[in-house]
Amino acid sequence: MSSELLFPDIQVKKRASAKKLNVKASSVVKAKRTQGGVATSSLVMSAFVAGNAEVFLQVMRLHVKPGAKVADVTYGGGVFWRNMPHGEYDLVPSDIATGVDCRKLPYESTSFDAIVLDPPYMEGLLRPTKGHKAGSGTYGAFRNYYSNGDETHDGPKYHHAVTDLYYKSGAEAFRVLKDEGVLIVKCQDEVSANRQWLTHVEIINHYEALGFYTKDLFIVVRQNKVGVSRLKKQVHARKNHSYFLVFVKTKKKKAKSQ
Repeated sequence: MSSELLFPDIQVKKRASAKKLNVKASSVVKAKRTQGGVATSSLVMSAFVAGNAEVFLQVMRLHVKPGAKVADVTYGGGVFWRNMPHGEYDLVPSDIATGVDCRKLPYESTSFDAIVLDPPYMEGLLRPTKGHKAGSGTYGAFRNYYSNGDETHDGPKYHHAVTDLYYKSGAEAFRVLKDEGVLIVKCQDEVSANRQWLTHVEIINHYEALGFYTKDLFIVVRQNKVGVSRLKKQVHARKNHSYFLVFVKTKKKKAKSQ
């Protein structure tokens, strides 16, 4: 004899329970997720044929909240900030001309929300002999504000002098930034001593070892055509682009996995 005939009440209860489960399951399936946001084509892109001020505005608004306390430690003539509305950020400008070395900042630890760093990325500005330094014409501001046109006798030479400046400045930025603080770095690859140096890759690798997370990268392409004199034979592609790198200080001294 079947169990249904022996225990009819139990079988009725089982069927009722099964129906309830089916009802619950069907209600879960029918519930649809509502997508948030709006359709738009007004996105911040990663590459620009534009000036630094135009791109910097996009970088800041994407990665740094309005009202944040920002130290631009290589301020110079303030070119990056020309398009920024006054008062949008709590800006603290400084550079070597004002007596502030980006490798040894006079600020307390974990005191800033963001730091902007744009040291000389041409080894010609850091040569040991004054007469051999670059920095004429459009690069005069670099020479005046960063190298001051003086001889440099200590430390690494040529391209290694460039990366040494970035490395020491990055370590100091890590100290001064709050947890989850943002470091925006301007840099450019270069050919030095007839060798290709991918400076942005070197900086990324070193900064992640410090504890930064590389959050974003922007490419800035020059608007005018580059000209050179006394060219005998071209060996490398002429650089007509530079980078804005965006780093975030992680809470622990270990870069987050991407």
